[in-house]
Amino acid sequence: MDSQSGETQGQVAPAGNGMAIAGLVLAICAIAVSWLPGVNFVCWILGLIFSILGLRNANRGAPYRGLAIAGLVISLAGIVLIIVLIVALGLVAAVA
Repeated sequence: MDSQSGETQGQVAPAGNGMAIAGLVLAICAIAVSWLPGVNFVCWILGLIFSILGLRNANRGAPYRGLAIAGLVISLAGIVLIIVLIVALGLVAAVA
């Protein structure tokens, strides 16, 4: 409250990092729908993209850098796992 005029000064809310949150949520959703072949890969890719954008925003001063890193790690691990499974299933199918 301003002591002279009696008015209150508005405070600006800190900016969030929606990209980091979206990246982590999509990575977690990809784990939840991992039994759906097409949906999980789309979620992994979108989670990776949003996590990278969230990390870029965090490096510019936005909050939630940890969420962006967590989404990035989960998304990358999921994508690598899917690629390994596709290659392994391809090798098994080629042998059989």
